[in-house]
Amino acid sequence: PFVIDSNSCNYHYSFIDSKDFYYSVKYNNLLNRSELLYTDLVTIKNSMSILWFFLLISCCYAAEKLSSYNVDPSETSVSGLSSGAFFATQIQVAFSASIKGAGIVAGGPYNCGGQISYTSCMYTSSPSITQSISNTKSWSGNKIDDIKNLATHKVYMISGTSDTTVGGSVMTQLYKYYVTDGQFIPSANVVFKKDLKSAHTFPTDFDSTGNNACGSTSSPYISNCGFDGAEAILQHIYGSLKPRNNGALSGKFIEFNQEEFITNARTNGMSTTGWIYVPKSCADGATCKLHIAYHGCLQGYEKVGDKFVKNTGYNRWADTNNIIVLYPQAVATNTISMGGGASLPNPNGCWDWVGWYGTDFSVKSGKQSTATKKMIDRITSSFNPIDAPTSLQVLATTDNSVTLAWEPVSSATGYNLYRNGGKANNGIITGTTFTDNNLNSGTTYIYTVKAVSSAGSESAASNSVTGKTTGTPPAVETPNGLIATNITSNSITLKWNSVSSVTSYNVYRNGNKLTSVSDTSYTDIGLSSATNYQYQVSSVKDSSESEKSIEVQATTLTEKVCFKDNNYNHVITRRAYNNFGYALATGSNQNMGLYNTFLTTTLCKTRENYYVIE
Repeated sequence: PFVIDSNSCNYHYSFIDSKDFYYSVKYNNLLNRSELLYTDLVTIKNSMSILWFFLLISCCYAAEKLSSYNVDPSETSVSGLSSGAFFATQIQVAFSASIKGAGIVAGGPYNCGGQISYTSCMYTSSPSITQSISNTKSWSGNKIDDIKNLATHKVYMISGTSDTTVGGSVMTQLYKYYVTDGQFIPSANVVFKKDLKSAHTFPTDFDSTGNNACGSTSSPYISNCGFDGAEAILQHIYGSLKPRNNGALSGKFIEFNQEEFITNARTNGMSTTGWIYVPKSCADGATCKLHIAYHGCLQGYEKVGDKFVKNTGYNRWADTNNIIVLYPQAVATNTISMGGGASLPNPNGCWDWVGWYGTDFSVKSGKQSTATKKMIDRITSSFNPIDAPTSLQVLATTDNSVTLAWEPVSSATGYNLYRNGGKANNGIITGTTFTDNNLNSGTTYIYTVKAVSSAGSESAASNSVTGKTTGTPPAVETPNGLIATNITSNSITLKWNSVSSVTSYNVYRNGNKLTSVSDTSYTDIGLSSATNYQYQVSSVKDSSESEKSIEVQATTLTEKVCFKDNNYNHVITRRAYNNFGYALATGSNQNMGLYNTFLTTTLCKTRENYYVIE
């Protein structure tokens, strides 16, 4: 007889073997093993074959087929630790049209392992990102999605102060790839937390059985560091979150079949099964988001069981915020893949960030990358978006208020009103009218409204309308302290002092408005080399703008100039400096080898007092 408990995933069965032994066994599907409870010798006629029962068990407990859910494809994000962090960056860049953000814990620059020895992308090294940036640009729109998509991404980076496996210098290069040198993502969208006193581990703020100490680089590489890494990552990507569930979770952990997404899964470094956590609200049809969490080396299910799946804290936030969490699983391969780009085995079950299973590992055609995208497509294929409100209009205005109305959406449980891009209401609006109070007099505001589903997800925005309060507008303070810095051959970074209570700043180049930003810095890119530019900024409060600031001028550098010479001459001309017998490039600090006249290096000047190895 079989007794199935679907909630705990435990299955009880009994059988009689060919010697008339009677067994009672519990099959634990979460651990993928049978556990013998007791045996008794009994005399029973018409005994059955033990083989028949195990064949039946094998058929009954195969991993499930990955299901589809009502998941908004535009709300997909990734994160990872160590090799999972490198891989998360690869997925983010390769499929930038499908990903909205990434959480990177102890990771490095995109495609780093495809250019140099993987050890040069780890430890306390400072790998060059010149080729990473060049590849990203040249592959854009073909091998990878258009890199323009990256401009809207949110990235949260975490580097432990005691991490010597993938140290802060490696992650600094990743930040430069994203922001300062690559200029793919605005600085306002990237948070780099590098003051966490942790080793090579995933940080949480709660204790879990079997986890390692925060200052220890040891299995399972998950630690109570007094910092909730999952919250920091998810909140930066998705915005404000509802409080997490610290009790029993509402949803289910489902083991699914990964083999339908990749041919010869284990040969190509992926387990035959993966895991997914589905909150009850998402299983019931609510509109949800998708986050994909990649484990690190020695951290997959085959190495540490379900610790990464259950102890990182993602599920606690997912349960209350309608987020499905996908945990793909990598496995070890102890033979060298002849078709790969890396001439070494993968005994630690790392994600492919070096080319074990093909030289295309970091682009869309990579075996593991393709598998991930197929999983995303499957999960999001049942998306049923909520309609946007229509006919938004202004009904009335006063010196300090604007009243608006719109047509109802039948499937909506409420609405959010947006003023100049920011949410104007505190709680959900249950009706179809709203009065926006405490506004400035004589000021113009732009409004849109979005419908909210029962799960809390929003529709697209309605039509926009303009409402202007009556009366005289207040004066707005002019920004000061404008400077130009980090000047290259094609970019100039501007910084200025903040002005209290303003909503944004307008940036002007050569007298013409260039853009509007919410931060107190801006990098102007795509400029001509050796060209002089004039800049000013102004403050904006609602629709009122201050006077322009004092003008600053800056001249871009000439195009990148390269010098091929021996290391001794590079040091003599100050393109490099001597550090204990080694020549290091000025500015980038890249190691050029021994300080002598025999080694020749090509150094390129990308900005004043900054050289990189070509």
